[in-house]
Amino acid sequence: MFRRRVSSRQAVSPELAKYLAALSFELGRQTGVLLSREGVVQSVILGDASRLDLPDLGRMRGGRRFRGLRLVHTHLDGEPVTQDDLNDLALLRLDLVAVIHVTDSGDAGNIELAHVLPISDDAVTGQDPFRRIPAADIHSLDFDFEAEIAALEDEFARVAGKDAGEAQKERAIIIVVTPGAQALGEITELARAAGAEIAEIIQFPGGRIHPRTVVGQGRLERITLSAMRRGADTVIFDIDLKPAQSRAFENATGLKSVDRTQLILDIFAQRAKSRDGKLQVELAQLKYSLPRLTEEDAGLSRLAGSGGVGGIKSRGPGETTLEISRRRARDRIRNLEKEIEKLSRQRGVRRRRRMRQGLPVLSIIGYTNAGKSTLLNALTQSDIAVADQMFVTLDTTSRRLRFPRHGDVIIADTVGFIRDLPPDLVNAFRATLEELADADVLLHVVDVSDPDLERKMDAVSHVLEDLKLQAIPRLVVMNKADRVDQAFAESLCRRFDAVAVSALRRDGLTDLMAAAEKLIT
Repeated sequence: MFRRRVSSRQAVSPELAKYLAALSFELGRQTGVLLSREGVVQSVILGDASRLDLPDLGRMRGGRRFRGLRLVHTHLDGEPVTQDDLNDLALLRLDLVAVIHVTDSGDAGNIELAHVLPISDDAVTGQDPFRRIPAADIHSLDFDFEAEIAALEDEFARVAGKDAGEAQKERAIIIVVTPGAQALGEITELARAAGAEIAEIIQFPGGRIHPRTVVGQGRLERITLSAMRRGADTVIFDIDLKPAQSRAFENATGLKSVDRTQLILDIFAQRAKSRDGKLQVELAQLKYSLPRLTEEDAGLSRLAGSGGVGGIKSRGPGETTLEISRRRARDRIRNLEKEIEKLSRQRGVRRRRRMRQGLPVLSIIGYTNAGKSTLLNALTQSDIAVADQMFVTLDTTSRRLRFPRHGDVIIADTVGFIRDLPPDLVNAFRATLEELADADVLLHVVDVSDPDLERKMDAVSHVLEDLKLQAIPRLVVMNKADRVDQAFAESLCRRFDAVAVSALRRDGLTDLMAAAEKLIT
């Protein structure tokens, strides 16, 4: 069977169809082949009377929609394309599936093809994701495989928005496991802040997390099929995954998995500008990725010891590429920690110099995207970059501010907080966050228009507790007051002993400075 060839324009040749049918009839089992685009037999598969199991084809690489293989196999009982066939079509990203029905005399009878359809512009709910093409026999099948698959790939590329030579955003499917609208809104904001184009959001709230692949087999099939049809190559989870779960999910679907911590680390890597910030982000990424290194990840590492001189400890099997990658990662972590510690000592010198000058320090803290940098710009007439996104500012920025009675003070903006801030990120930024310990007053900026403001205020308080900074005087600043009713803002201010401002419109700044000056004195 491996010597047989099929034209690139045929889904299956009459000769191969007849041979497969005769073989199935003689053995009483389903038989099949996997054909390449060129019509070369790549695998021969023998099943039982009702089904056949495909060999492990490995994980797909790159951004291809299809694997470049089509499955041609027999059915003995006259059944059409089955759900198992469609699952194989989706999960393995096959070009198509062809089912040949075996007649009572052992000949090739009617035939049915099936392939995945992309999401059309006018797609309706419940649209069949598969196109099925039946024919009375192989000779009456009107299907130019080469032309059809080329047109199908062009359509998938159009849906994905990937034109040749044009850089496009990474398209991602978001999987929301945590119940509640807050979790959905936050992971969506994070994905957009990372620069991802959201192809679809799938919610599995309240469901059990599969210990191996996060989601069960049925959901794996749904995710894979949706990714194919929507041109997505990444799946973003709103929870953190174990290394084994991430690998199992990627192997099962051929998609790249990104968990919540990875997403936040990616945003930090994009936004870090200063040397200090870049080093801290790299350290956090290395610490997070170290337990996730596998042989596949280490495959491009250079071999150690090539061209070296023999001697003690140079004999034997040596290190594997995985061990080499892990050792190099640990070495880099140690070097980064030394550099960050050196920069921390330099910051300490600058802090002591400020303290000798006797200037009070106000540090602006708050949940990410609460408007901290906008407030600093409004108070000091600065032009720090701002945007309605999460984690726009990572590097600490300090400015002088003159109070009416107290004179000059230092006011500093800090990195935004978020619930369940990744531990590796907290540890990496600990040297920066510890500068808050020198603050005389913490200005806790809150987005007053956020319906989830209390939970976010609690998240900020938890971070301050972890850093043992809860004893520092704190002034709550209800920002974005222009977005809510004045009576509502005033009630929140009474409840939290806060000051309402609109940093964007520069309203309420006088009251804010007066309240902050009282805390300093």
